[in-house]
Amino acid sequence: MIDTVRNLMQQYTPTLTEFRRDLHMYPELSFKEHQTTKKILEALAELDVEVLDLGLETGVVADIHGSGDGRTVALRGDIDALPIYEENDVPYRSTVDGVMHACGHDVHTSSLLGAAMILSQMRDKFRGTVRLLFQPAEEINEGARLLIDRGAMQNPTVDAVFGLHTTPMFSAGEVAVKAGGLMAAVDTIRITVKGVGGHGAIPNATVDPIVAACSMVSSLQSIVSRNVNPLDSVVVSMGTINAGIANNVIPEEVKLTGTARSFEPSVREQLPDLVRRVVENSVAAYGAQAEVEYIYHLPAVYNDDGLTDLAASVVAEVCGESGVVDPQPSMGGEDFALYMQHAPGFFYWLGTGNKEKGFVHQWHNPRYDTDEDALPIGAGVLATSALRYLSD
Repeated sequence: MIDTVRNLMQQYTPTLTEFRRDLHMYPELSFKEHQTTKKILEALAELDVEVLDLGLETGVVADIHGSGDGRTVALRGDIDALPIYEENDVPYRSTVDGVMHACGHDVHTSSLLGAAMILSQMRDKFRGTVRLLFQPAEEINEGARLLIDRGAMQNPTVDAVFGLHTTPMFSAGEVAVKAGGLMAAVDTIRITVKGVGGHGAIPNATVDPIVAACSMVSSLQSIVSRNVNPLDSVVVSMGTINAGIANNVIPEEVKLTGTARSFEPSVREQLPDLVRRVVENSVAAYGAQAEVEYIYHLPAVYNDDGLTDLAASVVAEVCGESGVVDPQPSMGGEDFALYMQHAPGFFYWLGTGNKEKGFVHQWHNPRYDTDEDALPIGAGVLATSALRYLSD
């Protein structure tokens, strides 16, 4: 079976390279992926797959049916781009000012399409259904939720789900396989610090929310250093501070937003109370008050123990034993985690780096790019994951 997969990987490489470059040249932002969706549908039309009508404006969900009844496995690839001006000087550079595929979603989409091409030629090798999830709006953490709400994990019920993400930390030909936590839970913090405004030259007649907020931001770091077990990974970062309209006016309030990242569910449950306690007590020392909104956005990407051995053996088959690499988990988040709440799942990191070719920049960088040798590997890993799951 793996020999057939490898032959098809090689056969479809030129097509996938062309498809990926076309996506890269014409990127689209979250929930605006209309042309991308059209291109996916046109490519799938040649493969005799069943496109499901879930009422989606962008994105595609489709099924490939095997030779008989069996389980259902889902494969996911996200399709949206980022509001970043591309600085790469390449023939396939983005033609849309201020928008680019700076997170590898063009590779994810192409890899999933490649898997569909491979599987459509191997229907006699599996029983059951492979569901293709071409997902919009990952960058704003809304696409997976939408697909799930529209029934993408049902009718029939999805028994397992696989996905992947590019990473320049590893070279093309390497795929990271990690048991347990791979990417962190993502939460949002919104804080309003309220004081009493007044003249900047008469601070004693005010309650300065800026001074209170600055002290509070520093104190928030004590959550990580003094309130959480040092062996548990947690990040609390404030990303925006907005206050005031003039240099000599102490404002009435300061608005701040930030993010909290964690892996262990028990630790995540503690964070809202810890944040509120630190915030309220810190600003109270300055006579100010605070309102805290803590929003759970995404759970952690936690790879299923029962799928880890399968995933490692899949990569070894596609890439060779040396291609299986052990990554350090990331505090970045991924809405693939939402699918994992409905079915056991496994998320790979697809190596796309190449120092000699200059593919070294991290996600969301204006010079991010991909070693395209990774395209057939991504397709092969996804296809083989489905084949192995449905046959085991």
